[in-house]
Amino acid sequence: MAPGRHNPNPSGVMPLTAHLEDLRRRIILALAGLVPIFIVSLVFADDVLSLLLVPVRRQLANVGQAPMLQATGPLESFIAWLQVGLVCAVLVAFPWVIYQLWKFVSPGLYARERRFVYVLIPMSGVLTSAAAAFLYFVLLPVSLYFLIAFGAGLVEGTTPVAAVPEGTVFQSFPQLAGDPPEEAVAPGDAWVNTHLQQLRVRMDDGRTLGAPLMTTAGIAQQYRIGEYINLVFWLGVVFAAAFQLPLVMLLLGWTGLVKPKDLTRFRRQIFFGCAIAGAVLTPQDPYSMVLLGGALYVLFEFGIVLMRFVPVSLVAGVEEEAK
Repeated sequence: MAPGRHNPNPSGVMPLTAHLEDLRRRIILALAGLVPIFIVSLVFADDVLSLLLVPVRRQLANVGQAPMLQATGPLESFIAWLQVGLVCAVLVAFPWVIYQLWKFVSPGLYARERRFVYVLIPMSGVLTSAAAAFLYFVLLPVSLYFLIAFGAGLVEGTTPVAAVPEGTVFQSFPQLAGDPPEEAVAPGDAWVNTHLQQLRVRMDDGRTLGAPLMTTAGIAQQYRIGEYINLVFWLGVVFAAAFQLPLVMLLLGWTGLVKPKDLTRFRRQIFFGCAIAGAVLTPQDPYSMVLLGGALYVLFEFGIVLMRFVPVSLVAGVEEEAK
């Protein structure tokens, strides 16, 4: 500052209006990064949607049901596609949003406080990725198989046996693991696609149409795509939040509110609480309850390990400064 010029802000504290202006700018930058990513993510939404449908289609086929989902409204498939694109955009743009939040908050933090953020954010990302992998590869297949098999066998379907008239000739269809090559079939040819569990027919215009095949069941398992996608996303949010348990325990340990020895004395009660959480947060089938409850207890034990081996002094660098 030039000699003799008055300093309008001698304390160096940013006024509230400047804070609000900086917050407004960070929000605009975050949204500006999210919008183009959302547009690009719509290009890959079809592939991601197909990937999300793999567990339910596979388990439907394993139980002998038609491996396909329904859309009972004109907009249902379109809305599911938009939901997938939006979630993908949020996940991809999340680091950019966190960066803008960090640029807004970091000027008000001390160097020690910034070190905590450098530890917590990467750990949170790893735990969230572990939650998504556990949900997709472990819980969804097991839970869906139980629910589909239970629903299909809830009301047993029976088919009467009828006498076969003399001279009746049954039509035989070849059973293939997929569709035959184009040059191997002619219009009117039919076959059974065991992968899709469909009776497939080649039409005169070159198209191949199919009729779903399923085992006899009193209740056919035919799910709506919108409900399934909402279930997957809901479980994704629940699991991502539940898998942050070690970080919550670590923060409580850093603040001094809880110590490892305080928690280890109540292992039985915490195990019971994890079981209750597994029953409340899952689709209420026994397998998913056990899986989530067991995962939460493992995370609890992992949190105790973090509390013991990652003390606040280590992260804050107090020992280094003392030297």
